[in-house]
Amino acid sequence: MARRALPSVLVIALLAATAAAFALTERAKLERSPIYGTQQAQVFSPNSRDPAKKVAHIRFHVRKSESIDVWIQNSHGDKIDSLLVHRSVRPSELVQLVWDSFTSAGVGVPDGTYQAVVKLERSHRTIVLPSDINIDTSPPHIVARPATKYPIISPDGDGHADVFRVPYQVSEPAHAILLLRGKQVVYTKSQKKTGTLLWTGKAPGSSRSLPPGRYVLTIAARDRAGNQSTGVRFAIGQIRYLTLARTRVVVRPGGRFALRVSTDAPQVGWLLHGRHGTLPRGTLHLRAPQSAGVYRLYVSVGSRTAVCSVVVA
Repeated sequence: MARRALPSVLVIALLAATAAAFALTERAKLERSPIYGTQQAQVFSPNSRDPAKKVAHIRFHVRKSESIDVWIQNSHGDKIDSLLVHRSVRPSELVQLVWDSFTSAGVGVPDGTYQAVVKLERSHRTIVLPSDINIDTSPPHIVARPATKYPIISPDGDGHADVFRVPYQVSEPAHAILLLRGKQVVYTKSQKKTGTLLWTGKAPGSSRSLPPGRYVLTIAARDRAGNQSTGVRFAIGQIRYLTLARTRVVVRPGGRFALRVSTDAPQVGWLLHGRHGTLPRGTLHLRAPQSAGVYRLYVSVGSRTAVCSVVVA
């Protein structure tokens, strides 16, 4: 009889142990963590162009009065740098720290994933903060793919060649940057691997259009960590509103003459010694005044005007 009861006793004991273990597990699940309000995952670089991303920001609250140690560990669990030792904190106190990726010996750690670790000395617990800290010191690589290396635009708002479009590709999601003579003129809001930059012919930091001339265009990229690539020259852009092939013409009285006009507008206006008209862009064919003298020929497109001296002799 006793032999028959033994298996039943063992089964009951196993069931009781299982139930106790389940209860302990559920209690652990319901127990609040002694640390809360931790920072989000982040990526930073000591070489960042963004001051806020030159260091990692570590933040958390401790629920109870504690004495804490805080350090940084690598992906293998090895202690890399110590941030706090035997620091006393009050209940719910906010602890804020920064880490610059250098050890106490002044040696920079390699790129990779790291975590902040908090030791609660009074509670005899060690907690790894859940948010990863990533170090990325490699700048992105960007390539411009313009349709031409010698664009000509006339940013006068008439809808004709007002902008120059620059398709680009980046090795990783990043902000694309257009620089004009070394100064930033375009900075994309989004971080993409492909996109198109627009050069509108505006002065850096201004809404006014640049004067006629040639300008070196450079492209660069800045990644999430703030690493910025070295600018690469990809085009020499020309701003041209209205250009005359000659500024002085010599012609006989009443004779015909031609003048080449370079503009993006489909038509130009002209005025010479009281006569005026409108002609298609390109080469203007006009007749000189009948009397000898020096006259001024005015050629206009919108608000832009160019002048040519017409010498009748």
